[in-house]
Amino acid sequence: MIPEGTGNVPDMAGQSTARALWTIAPRFCELRSETLPVPGPGMVRVRTLISGISGGTESLVFAGKVPTSEFERMRAPFQAGHFPFPVKYGYAAVGMVEDGDADWVGARVFALYPHQDQFVVPVAALTRLPDAVPTDRAVLSANMETALNAVWDAGLAPGERVAVIGAGVVGSLIAAIVSRMPGTELTLFDTDAARASRADLFGAAFVHSPVGERETQASDAGDLAGADFDCVFHTSGHGGGLATALAIAGFEGRIIELSWYGTAPVTLPLGQAFHSRRLSIMSSQVGVVAPSRRGRFDYKRRMAVVQRLLDDTRLDALLGASIEFETLPAKIGAMLAQRGGLCLLVRYP
Repeated sequence: MIPEGTGNVPDMAGQSTARALWTIAPRFCELRSETLPVPGPGMVRVRTLISGISGGTESLVFAGKVPTSEFERMRAPFQAGHFPFPVKYGYAAVGMVEDGDADWVGARVFALYPHQDQFVVPVAALTRLPDAVPTDRAVLSANMETALNAVWDAGLAPGERVAVIGAGVVGSLIAAIVSRMPGTELTLFDTDAARASRADLFGAAFVHSPVGERETQASDAGDLAGADFDCVFHTSGHGGGLATALAIAGFEGRIIELSWYGTAPVTLPLGQAFHSRRLSIMSSQVGVVAPSRRGRFDYKRRMAVVQRLLDDTRLDALLGASIEFETLPAKIGAMLAQRGGLCLLVRYP
């Protein structure tokens, strides 16, 4: 920890002291200081304005529930430390470039960086934000990138009947993309009836699903049998939601699984219609560009599409409570527990 008021201050050599959030034990965090290097050629120093907390993934990191097998694969681009602890984690920072490459100084940018009040990165790691995307909404960039990749993985076409199970941030962003596709029939499923307003936002039908936050209960999922969706996106993070996906997918329907369960086991009713309806379950993860686009799209082009998709005022409804960076170690646990399917915001001095 560093004394109050000493962050963001360059020293005589042009270096700066930064503070970052570190998770050092299950459900316990602290702010730690570090000295930033002077930006060299092709590098910049960014002052953070706001960062977003990705509730599902960061809840698992916060609780120490990252599986041992995923310690390396699930590293964030600028993560410091190692799973399970201590670790500096996060990937949704928006800031202003204050020093370094002259072409970037003064630019408002997005970076896949942890919760830290300033940082030095290569310009290749930055996305310059368009004027049409407000700073708060820009923190959804990482989640929108996940949603876009999932839609690409699904191979969606106009006119399909699509379901999204879990109307949290990623599920709602998928709904926002699908809602723009002509002729598509869209339905949101969630265990929280209050999220029906999100379905209205995206012109979708809403089903208050009986399954999702409990363990798989085949009889409950069976109550939804007879639904006939061409494609089902599952984002609830609970095995019961995946059982619902199996129940509502039509013949040769495809299920796109985006939930990350961490160390929690998942049991599925594969003895029911999974085989007779020739269903498929495909994982989707943002770490690589979807195979259908990989020959033409790199990460930078994919992020450029994300920024165009974020030019959508409907998405402001997905932004939740904000917290001051200074109080983050004491309050992040309660925020994660009460996030309500919204993107939580961290504001910096």
